[in-house]
Amino acid sequence: MRGSPVSLPPTELSRPARRLVSVVLLAALAGACSSGPAPATYDLSAPTSRIRGAAGVQVLVNEPAALQTLSTQQILVKDASGAVSFLGGGQWADNLPRLIQTRLINTFENASQLRGVSRPSSGAVADVQLVSELRSFEIATPSNEAVVEISVKIVSDQNGRIVNGRIFRARTPVAAVDAPNAAHALDESLSTVMLDIVRWVSGSSLPRREEPGELSQAPAKEQLPT
Repeated sequence: MRGSPVSLPPTELSRPARRLVSVVLLAALAGACSSGPAPATYDLSAPTSRIRGAAGVQVLVNEPAALQTLSTQQILVKDASGAVSFLGGGQWADNLPRLIQTRLINTFENASQLRGVSRPSSGAVADVQLVSELRSFEIATPSNEAVVEISVKIVSDQNGRIVNGRIFRARTPVAAVDAPNAAHALDESLSTVMLDIVRWVSGSSLPRREEPGELSQAPAKEQLPT
């Protein structure tokens, strides 16, 4: 007599089968979460305005130091109590401190008469370095303003001495607290700050390294007769 198939109750499913069901469910949930529209990506601009001064000086621009909340691609919102959140629907084109470093270098190239400007990783020999800290880069509510604050120090590349230091700030009204308006207003505030930094550096008295040719052309000291 042929035996009839025996069906196991659901509670008697094997462990591998239960694991397979769990994996399928997790994959389905992950797919549902990732099915939303990708956030828009916003870049920052490098303003152009010819600024005279500090001709012949070479500057290295370091990546700004920043707290973890600012070391991100997210657009930050901070309320009056100091609580931090992130705007949905938009993000920066790169990690924010690295993006600001690039645009500040571009602003120097566009605006000043410096001999050269680069980042430390370029291996270029410089007269001074700009060491900075990104203190604020957010939409402040309920005032609805784009707030940018950067602390900058000019450091002699030859001996590490701080030549000068200053804090730069700018505020721009925001039409609405959403990604497009926030990105536009923050870009405007940053442009103001970067031009102020370039004017300040270009107008400062900066130390310079001696060129090899300049050393060889120095007049020789007279020797006293013996």
